[in-house]
Amino acid sequence: MKTVVVHDKMQQGYRYTLTAPMGKNFDPRFTPGLTPQEMLRMGVFGGVYMRDCTKEFPVSWFTHAKFQQDGVYKQDPKLNYFRVKASQSLAVWRKNGWIHKDDPRGWFQWYCRYYMGRRTPVEDERQICRWVAMRRHIMQLIGKCRRGDETCEPRRRQALLHWAYDSRTI
Repeated sequence: MKTVVVHDKMQQGYRYTLTAPMGKNFDPRFTPGLTPQEMLRMGVFGGVYMRDCTKEFPVSWFTHAKFQQDGVYKQDPKLNYFRVKASQSLAVWRKNGWIHKDDPRGWFQWYCRYYMGRRTPVEDERQICRWVAMRRHIMQLIGKCRRGDETCEPRRRQALLHWAYDSRTI
């Protein structure tokens, strides 16, 4: 087992232990279609998410990631795969109680750490249930769009990418 110590803009000295192999031993209900690396390369969160976390995760995750320029903290929808804004602000996430103290950046930070091998049973259950609930958007795409038509519902498709669903194939 390996312990990770986090030092970034939102957490100083936070520690967690990797108890599962990277990318393996996921809850059977949780079957993301994209890895964190694929998501960052495709373009998610307007290019402003987790730029200061490069020491916590594998360097390869950030190679070719679509990030906003250093010092710019406003999302740029053009950096998203579908070139639209499709996320709420961190303030909205906090207000709605969607943020857990261990993952102050939200769901994607949880997913990155889960992918790395961290397991936190109560929080994992909560986040996996939230991920499963996103399937309603898949059903709406299926009912409204031709399969693979990336011009149909781009905002919904981008939102699904933010949750590791590969909406290019829906």
